[in-house]
Parts: sequence; structure tokens; C-alpha cells
Amino acid sequence: MITVCALYHFTRFDDPAALRGPLLELCEAGGLTGTLLLAGEGINGTLAGPRDGIDRLLAHIRGLPGCADLEWKFSTASAPPFGRMKVRLKREIVTMGQPDVDPRARVGHYLSPEDWNDFIAQDDVVVIDTRNDYEVAIGTFDGAVDPHTKSFREFPAWWAENKARFHNKRIAMFCTGGIRCEKSTNFLIGQGVEDVWHLKGGILKYLEEMPESRSRWQGDCFVFDERVSVGHGLREGPHTLCRACRRPLEPEDLKRPEYEEGVCCHRCAEDYSDAQRARFRERQRQVRLAEARGEKHIGRRA
Repeated sequence: MITVCALYHFTRFDDPAALRGPLLELCEAGGLTGTLLLAGEGINGTLAGPRDGIDRLLAHIRGLPGCADLEWKFSTASAPPFGRMKVRLKREIVTMGQPDVDPRARVGHYLSPEDWNDFIAQDDVVVIDTRNDYEVAIGTFDGAVDPHTKSFREFPAWWAENKARFHNKRIAMFCTGGIRCEKSTNFLIGQGVEDVWHLKGGILKYLEEMPESRSRWQGDCFVFDERVSVGHGLREGPHTLCRACRRPLEPEDLKRPEYEEGVCCHRCAEDYSDAQRARFRERQRQVRLAEARGEKHIGRRA
């Protein structure tokens, strides 16, 4: 099995570009693939590969300014979940587009997976899923509010339009690994919402620790790699990815007449031009040729 490591940390990096080269060198030397994002506000990423390579990377990151308290989550994959290694410079390590939001200043109250169930069952608590619509579609917590956002940038506008619905309620929010809630809870505090909580470690930590018999989670959790989804115990889920629109597909979706492998699915069948479809078909042809040679085509990455 291949070790997968998800990590993030908010801290002040005065010169993120200076960190990029040593990180990429260390990852490549350790046989790692995946993506690390660097910004002035910190580091975020998911990587996969040999455990000793990941351990060396984590030790290096913990030695960076303000990163001694770095937290990470391990899971496994049966096949390589990434095609290559990338270390990218970004304006934000998770894009919300709100320059005044700073999780280093203050965030909501944390709830452990063990405390989450009892808290969200209370009548005065509203549970909000901060993820994108295609993620929510394959799994969420029982009774959670779905903002139907296509990107995290849309969350502030959604809140402005809907905050009156949650007057006199306590707010509990969650996301995949916890990073989006660091920003969304700080944002709500800046909007005057004091009683705001979030699931520490996100859905991934909950699925890792919470027995399925006691779980309030329904469905699977979308992940941004070739596994596509994971379930309880972080077992790989049944989903595949549409290579055109990048949305997750259930096994039965592959039997629908609109589905063409590598080209389109029922959700995007009307979204692309003939020229785009021709390009997708050529990409899929190259994928099949690479597989026939026993190679992995770079276009197969999620």
C-alpha cells in the first residue's frame, strides 16, 4: 500500500519562493508525488509515496518558521494517486478571496470527532458544509446545510445572502481536512458570529476515528486524487472521475448513455464543443496506448 499524507499549516512565510526549491528537491529525492502549495500565509498539500520519504519531508517542514506545530493525516492508496510532484506558489493556500481573513488571529472552537455527534444533534445548532457542490453530492453529514457553491470563493456571498436564516443559532462547520474551516470560521467571527465551531481534522479525521455504527456521516468523502473518494476507515470508495468535468461518478453513472470514457458524463454532456470533444478523445487514445505499453499517462491524474 502507498502512504498518503495530507497536511496544512497557517504561518507567516516572508519569502515563500525561497522555500520552493528545497521542498521540491526533498520530495523528488524521497520518491513522492502530489502537490504542495506555498503562500505568505502558510503551506498546504497532499502527497503520496514511501513512508520514509514522507517522514523526512514532515521533519523538514516542521523546521520551517512557525511550523513546529504542523499537523498531518495519513491514509493509504492501493495505486499511485498522483502522476507527478508539484510545489506551487500561490496567493492563498486555500482560496477564499477575503484579504482580511487570517486564521492565525482567531478561529472557531474545535470539536473532536468524538464530541461532534452530540454537538450537532442539539436543536440550536446549524451544521454547514463548506465544500463545493460536487463534493457534497456524494456524501455529507445528516442534516447538514449545502450552500451549493462551485468554489470556496462563493462562500462569503452565500453567507451574506443566507445569514438571517441562522439567527440565534450556533454554527458548526466542516470540510474535508479542516483547512477551509480555519478560514470560514475566522470569516464568520469577523462578521460578528461568536458561537461558531468546526470539526477538528475535518471529515477525514472523523472517518478515520468514528466507528461506522456510531457515525452520522452518509455516503463517501471526495478527495482530490486518483482515489476520488474514501469512506469509513478511509477505505477507498467506489467512485471514478469524469476526465472532462472532473466530477465524481458512481458506478451506475458509467452505464448511462451520455457517458463516454475520457470524454464526457451525464453532467457535462452538453458543455463542450466538438473541437473540445475531439481533443478529449485524442487524450483518451493516448491513455490507452500508454496503458498498453505498461506506462501511466500523465493526463490520467486527477
